[in-house]
Amino acid sequence: MSNENSPQQFNLSSGIDYQKDSVVSKTLISKKTGTVTLFAFDKGQGLSEHTAPFDALVCITDGEAEIILDGKNFMLKKDETIILPANKPHAVNSVSRFKMLLIMIKS
Repeated sequence: MSNENSPQQFNLSSGIDYQKDSVVSKTLISKKTGTVTLFAFDKGQGLSEHTAPFDALVCITDGEAEIILDGKNFMLKKDETIILPANKPHAVNSVSRFKMLLIMIKS
């Protein structure tokens, strides 16, 4: 976002737009202690299984997503959230097109 010292008000659901056949991301905050990123996934898009060295919080702001965490499937819809513990394998799949807020804590 532009000036980190100025307050900025916006709606999470409309803070990022869908793009056909794509995953779009927009970093809102990036600090050495963590990041806050908005994502928009078109239907059929996802992130393959991976791990991250930090804890993360995923909040669905629009649509529905399947989160696979350590081999277990979780179906999340708008206004639902899940914690992804550090070093646990996880993947993200779109059930419908969806948007999510990812908060990653690095320290």
